[in-house]
Amino acid sequence: MMRGKGALVTGSSNGLGLAMARSLAQAGCDIVLHGLEVPEAMLRTTNGLASRYDVRVSYVQMDLASVDGVESLMGAARERLATLDVLINNAVVRHFAGIGAFPLERWHEALAVNLTAAFRAIQLALPSMRERGWGRIFNMTSVYGSRAVANRVDYVTTKTALIGLTRSVALETLKQGITCNAICPGSVLTPNIDGRINELMDARALDRTSAVRAFLEGKQPTGELIDAAHVGELVVFLCGPAAAQITGAMMPIEGGWLAG
Repeated sequence: MMRGKGALVTGSSNGLGLAMARSLAQAGCDIVLHGLEVPEAMLRTTNGLASRYDVRVSYVQMDLASVDGVESLMGAARERLATLDVLINNAVVRHFAGIGAFPLERWHEALAVNLTAAFRAIQLALPSMRERGWGRIFNMTSVYGSRAVANRVDYVTTKTALIGLTRSVALETLKQGITCNAICPGSVLTPNIDGRINELMDARALDRTSAVRAFLEGKQPTGELIDAAHVGELVVFLCGPAAAQITGAMMPIEGGWLAG
């Protein structure tokens, strides 16, 4: 359904970003991956995706903490894709500290990477999307865009702001063939989360199922981690014709976390 279209997924060298890129590649989309890893470390991933799904896949190493970095990434994506039709703003940084001890430089970094980078990428992607009359923009927010938690002020603030950005972009692109939605995952099974589950198993002598439930206690009522591939499948659905009237939405996939 996506054959011939092109997608840029920021923060996609691994984890959830890579899972979403993989789903788009499976649907036939050409892909530009992005991260901080050196290009040589990503060759196996890019070659594997390209071979398996018969699409073009490339990788760009870029720091998005500066506007120059964002603009360079967007320029590289345009060079490597016939068209940039899908933009997923997934790159994120976070720092754990109480607000009184939160380093100002980490605050500025979070605003730059988590929020300003998404804003500038959207600005640069919209002209060609408008010219072609089709585009899909996704901002990766979180349960913590709707619920606060202590010691994560940068993450909560920027994820909340992304929902407002999403709504504004959606209203400014009505009737242009473009949609802009926020994806709101809960705790997703990624390598990082998997490592934390393993640490919990060792620390408390728990089996895998019990460790997952302990990790999710007070969070996802289902007691199950979100499969990253399912988030990717949601993105593919939102790129399809059945989702043409879904825009400005916050799409939760969080095991009922926000229902309570």
